[in-house]
Amino acid sequence: MTRNYKGWRKLIVFALITVFALSVMVGCASEPADPGAEEKGSVNIGMVNWAECVAVSNLWKVILEDQGYEVELTQLDAAPVFTGLSTGDLDFFMDAWLPFTHEAYWTEFGDDLEDYGIWYTEDAKIGLAVPTYVTIDSIAEMKDEAEKFDSQIIGIDPGAGIMKAAGNANESYDLGFEVVQGSEPAMMSALEKAYGNEEWVAVTGWSPHMMFAKYDLKYLDDPNGDFGSAEEIHILANKDFSSEQPEVAAMLKKFKMSDTEIGGLTGMIADGMEPAAAAEQWISDNQSTVDGWTK
Repeated sequence: MTRNYKGWRKLIVFALITVFALSVMVGCASEPADPGAEEKGSVNIGMVNWAECVAVSNLWKVILEDQGYEVELTQLDAAPVFTGLSTGDLDFFMDAWLPFTHEAYWTEFGDDLEDYGIWYTEDAKIGLAVPTYVTIDSIAEMKDEAEKFDSQIIGIDPGAGIMKAAGNANESYDLGFEVVQGSEPAMMSALEKAYGNEEWVAVTGWSPHMMFAKYDLKYLDDPNGDFGSAEEIHILANKDFSSEQPEVAAMLKKFKMSDTEIGGLTGMIADGMEPAAAAEQWISDNQSTVDGWTK
């Protein structure tokens, strides 16, 4: 009986230890690694697949995650981004081109949005871009060289304002070209192929964009003004975000980048770095600038 009692006692002690250990493990697993991150909440950034938007959206994802926020990037076309902002499904968007490119969306949704201001310190621009070896200088001259351009303007996603401008130019100058819909990566692929073979190609271009660092390009003159004059790149947020996340809103309102700064960030991505890794490297190289936005 004594031996049996000792055996049961050992079994009970072992069971109690096991239960205690499991409860500690469960408690540790349920406790957030960073309580501050949970308290600061989550942020959903709307993003379009344009080079500068991918770059700065990932930049702010890394910045805010370092501050303790949980951040999601939601990539959409321009129209659903503006819709998502207006309904509150998205919190903010880094790449609103005003007053021309996104004019229609601002007119439709502007009452439900808040403008945090202009972050790109240079004049933004859209137009038709061609390699510098192309021997014409104006959109008006494209019709006479239609064969060399294969009667095509290589564009991006159909919802982009620059595509509407390209369509207007096609009609305004009576070009009779096809405005090819696709995506920014597809446009860049077509540009790279044509450039490598020194073929004539016209693409929907905008500044800031890494294409102007990677290739020798020029804008064709637009005497009819279909692409508008200089533009501004704004940060737009849903109207409730400032009250829900005032610290983030305050940081975003201080955000500014020069052409050299955004060029350095997009250039790293163009050279093959993942956007988040490029953002981390850029932050490391420009910590004092980032501190000016976040402190």
